[in-house]
Amino acid sequence: MNLIAGIDITSGALSASKTRLDIVAQNIANAQTTRTPNGGPYQRQIVSFETELIRRVSGGPALQSVKIGAISNDRSPGQQVFNPQHPDATADGLVTMPNVNLSYEMVDLITASRTYEANLSVVKNARQMAMKAIEIGK
Repeated sequence: MNLIAGIDITSGALSASKTRLDIVAQNIANAQTTRTPNGGPYQRQIVSFETELIRRVSGGPALQSVKIGAISNDRSPGQQVFNPQHPDATADGLVTMPNVNLSYEMVDLITASRTYEANLSVVKNARQMAMKAIEIGK
């Protein structure tokens, strides 16, 4: 049994989960940003995952892990809010808000956090199994 291969696979999943957590935190932080350096309101970011083939140098079978495929903008429109005093208001007094829904972002945050914890648990268990194997070998 090769425990290192399991850790290699899990490290990719940990990295992908961390990136997802970062993007969700960025979305939450910019939920009220109506003007970005590019102009217009902040656009929600979406993380896409894809599988990654890990080739074994030792000649063993190739393994699959997870990696970030792309980080893209959510193109759905933001809500129009009537606020004539806002500096970004149109002549009609409407302000286009970011397309960030805090409820969805919180669900994504919890899901990404649990995914990270589960993968971290796999690494801890693999380490414990390796330590037990070393103890048995003594």
